[in-house]
Amino acid sequence: MLTDLTIKNIAIIDALHISFASGLTVLTGETGAGKSIIIDAVGLILGGRASTDLIRTGEEEASVEALFDISALPALGRQLAESGIDCDTELLVKRSISRSGKNRLFINGSMATLNQLSEITPRLINIYGQHESQTLLRPENHLRLLDSFAGLADRREEFTELYERLRLLREQLARLEDDMREADRRLDLLSFQSEEIAKAALTIGEDEELQERRLVLAHAEKLATVSHETFERLYGGDGALLGQLRRINAGITELAAIDHTLQPLVESLENGYLQLEDAAISLRDYASHREADPGALQQAEDRLDQIGRLQKKYGASIEAILQYQQQIDAELDTIREQGQDRGQLEDRCAELAAELSLAGAELTSRRSEAASRFAGALEGEIRQLAMKNARIEISIEPLPEPRPHGFERLELLFSPNAGEPPRPLAKIASGGELSRLMLAIKQVLPESDVPSLIFDEVDTGIGGAVSELVGKKLKNVAACQQVLCITHLPQVAVYADQHLRVEKLVNAGRTVTRISALDPTERVSEIARMLAGSEITDSAKRHAAELLAAAR
Repeated sequence: MLTDLTIKNIAIIDALHISFASGLTVLTGETGAGKSIIIDAVGLILGGRASTDLIRTGEEEASVEALFDISALPALGRQLAESGIDCDTELLVKRSISRSGKNRLFINGSMATLNQLSEITPRLINIYGQHESQTLLRPENHLRLLDSFAGLADRREEFTELYERLRLLREQLARLEDDMREADRRLDLLSFQSEEIAKAALTIGEDEELQERRLVLAHAEKLATVSHETFERLYGGDGALLGQLRRINAGITELAAIDHTLQPLVESLENGYLQLEDAAISLRDYASHREADPGALQQAEDRLDQIGRLQKKYGASIEAILQYQQQIDAELDTIREQGQDRGQLEDRCAELAAELSLAGAELTSRRSEAASRFAGALEGEIRQLAMKNARIEISIEPLPEPRPHGFERLELLFSPNAGEPPRPLAKIASGGELSRLMLAIKQVLPESDVPSLIFDEVDTGIGGAVSELVGKKLKNVAACQQVLCITHLPQVAVYADQHLRVEKLVNAGRTVTRISALDPTERVSEIARMLAGSEITDSAKRHAAELLAAAR
């Protein structure tokens, strides 16, 4: 609830601090004393337009601070924490406006934006009066009121959850369909690429082996000729190297028979001879098998050309090509799985849509049944508030597509006078009528998620027994919520738990507004003033005391 309000340099208010109690608080005072300025200040806290016209003459800056007790609103505390705003059980909102245009906004000491403010303070306080009553002027709120009256809050929440699940699922399906359209364009290409690589039957290292084979096949004649010539020089012809080496070895063997120290040289020459003989035989065999094979050379060339084309298209190496094949095969599998996923999503969407349709049909039926009862209950209440010819109807318009709260749009229609058709509230209801209509709603629906309500002009055009009834109804509402009411009627003011008097004074040649909380004696005098005017008589005081006693 709102516990404190501090106003500086707004209109005729230079500096004003108000502490509010729970229950019903009334603000009274002469016309023009500044009561409406207090409402304007609260409007700034609710995110209202900040005009430099509000700044007190001669001042450069004005400000409003509001302190709320939010200990009973843990969800709001969590929301603030998620937004990075430190908060325990109190919430301090400060808004300043400057003639230079440097307006500032703080929530618990942290700079904030109007968007942040508009998400928070309307959950704490509502104003019902001229150009206010935002809850009533927005048709989207009327459906919530009817659902509260009909006890459909849980079913409405279930519908919203179904709606949100279906919306997210349809978004997922739409994204999948977009992906599939793109995948269809890639499917033929990927399938061709995968098949082309698969048909090539590549093996890692194959290109290196082929390059070596191609080199050998390309020089087969030279390899055969040179190897044969080398064999002849080593073994086959006259004067062959091995024959000379045999003769040299025989001579050294004779010498070793004389000088045994030469025996190692004999062994070395013998080993060399054997190695050269093996080499010669290998060259002979190599030369006998090394013939030109144009067909094999062409095959190697063709295979290397095939690998080269694949490398240009898919990767710089066979390993890279095979990795690319794995990637596109995985993508092809994903595309094929998407078709299955799409079918499953379509089936689930159809199931949820059917569930939503059933839940919506039940909501529509129960809303239609409750609408006339709700309108009747509101009519009964508002006709007690000096609007005996008022009519209330509830328009239920089917929607072509569901919205988060159902398959229909609902709006309260109002006619304050006989012979006039009911029309939307924003087009016909005055501030006082809106205040009384909200008061009627609070009698029918006492529970609210907004802890503080401000009623302005609720007593416009009423008097006598009706004004007493308004006071009682405000008192009833204040049993569940904090209620602040600006009133000119003593029959309303006597029901207050807290009575604040707003006065306009002249101080040092400047007009200022002051506010004071009245004790029991001061309340009698203020109620007497409201009854009798500027001249307070003993009779008026006795009447005031009687009204206060009766209200207690």
